[in-house]
Amino acid sequence: MAGLEDTQQLHREQPAPPAPLAVRRPHGPLLRPLPSPAYRSFPTAAPAGAEGGAPSGPVELWGNPAVGEVRLPSRPESAGTARRLAESVVVGHWGMSPRFAEHAVLLVSELVGNAVRHTGARTFGLRMSRRSGRIRIEVRDPSRALPCLMPVRDMDTSGRGLFLIDQVADRWGVDLLPRGKCTWVELRVPERG
Repeated sequence: MAGLEDTQQLHREQPAPPAPLAVRRPHGPLLRPLPSPAYRSFPTAAPAGAEGGAPSGPVELWGNPAVGEVRLPSRPESAGTARRLAESVVVGHWGMSPRFAEHAVLLVSELVGNAVRHTGARTFGLRMSRRSGRIRIEVRDPSRALPCLMPVRDMDTSGRGLFLIDQVADRWGVDLLPRGKCTWVELRVPERG
């Protein structure tokens, strides 16, 4: 099974260090309970005992996706890094509530999961922006294969990523690029009461 061995070797290689069709659907209130408590907290600080002077959070380690695209290796563990980056930007840099950050973190997790599972890329890019009462999260990859929203049944154990994105995001879509695509989501920023 040389093909399997080649694939396993590809995932063992270390990547280079990172360099610093829309769907619109009306739905209920933006901030509603998430489907799982697994997305409740994502620590952004370095582990206890980290050396003084060492970077202390994901933005310091990987870069700020609100300033420029952050390139991450296309491996399952990168989903955790992307979630911590999203939480750090939404709460720490933009000053939004942790409850709102839960939704952004869920969307990042699903976008990254799709990029890692379905594109065969070595890396992907994460970018975030805030403007006009919305935040936008983008994941760029070199594949031009378009994601497909499939019907989901109660007992399905996989294939729920785009379904969750469709339920949580205010808008989402895919832009084809000269080399790959950008899958994006937008969330309305709640008004402060």
